[in-house]
Amino acid sequence: MNRLFFTVLICCSWLVSFSQDINFNQWIQRVPASAKFTDPGYQVWCASMIKGEDNNYYLFYSRWPDSLIHNNWVTDSEVALAVAKNPLGPYKFLKVVLPKRSKKYWDADVTHNPTIHKFGKKYYLYYTGNYGTGEFWDNRNHQRIGVAVSKSILGPWKRPDKPLIDISPGYDSLMVANPAVTRLKNGKYAMVYKSVGHGPAPFGGKVSHRVAFSSKPDGKFKKLPEPIFMKESVKFAAEDPFIWIQNNKYWALVKDIQGSFTGQGLSVALFESDDAINWKPAKNVLASRIEIPWVSGIEKVTRLERPQLYFEKGIPKVFFAAVMDKQKKSFIVAIPLDINNK
Repeated sequence: MNRLFFTVLICCSWLVSFSQDINFNQWIQRVPASAKFTDPGYQVWCASMIKGEDNNYYLFYSRWPDSLIHNNWVTDSEVALAVAKNPLGPYKFLKVVLPKRSKKYWDADVTHNPTIHKFGKKYYLYYTGNYGTGEFWDNRNHQRIGVAVSKSILGPWKRPDKPLIDISPGYDSLMVANPAVTRLKNGKYAMVYKSVGHGPAPFGGKVSHRVAFSSKPDGKFKKLPEPIFMKESVKFAAEDPFIWIQNNKYWALVKDIQGSFTGQGLSVALFESDDAINWKPAKNVLASRIEIPWVSGIEKVTRLERPQLYFEKGIPKVFFAAVMDKQKKSFIVAIPLDINNK
């Protein structure tokens, strides 16, 4: 009897563990034409969407003049807002949310990497900001992380006088960027962010990611020193994290720059964690190839990155990504997901 009980217990444990695995790539559905967002006169990137209390859908994104090259995001980006009546669009420009401001501030010249969350009764817009001379590396190496807070999705937004995540001696002594935030099972908050320490100029040391924790969404975050999303001997393996909780586990989508994790070249990789501290490639590590499955057919693109998810009742429904096509034109795509497609 005892042997039978333990055999059943082991089998049930195995089934629970197996059911926790997800196959993000199989969730991806055909994309309607309405799900492509462009902002005439601007290059666009970094899209994060949330549903407003008015039942409209609000897309926060980065933009900078189309007359500039793509790398001018680091000197000229601003966070703007678009709105739609459907999560798959079409979206229309509404207004600039985080414009340039006085040179006395840490985010005077650039706002970028928006990721929007609602915690309690307030909206928290996490972003990367910088200031500098207008030279690429000077602005890049002044990147810091902040959060703007509002009681309304339409603002006004209270921007911080100081960064939420600043540099510190050692592994992130040069710059920090790319915030990804989620509320933990214990009610606290975790942030995964990109960091670069000092090293050979102007690039600096190895690009890595760290985890930080706080009891409040806009409170002081305590950094942990252990790097995550790393690949031995690779100086810059991943970036652009997005983290969330599902099936009682933590998950992360990251841009796999060289295919170090997926083996598919430039792609989007899926990581998993039991505690939001120790991360490993998921069983089904390939989340997305660099392509868009339009209703009209598959489009191979040059870049597909900055993954962000929109949820309904805790279920991932839309996968947002920044795209550069074969003609070097940028746009944002909203890719529908079906978690029952396995």
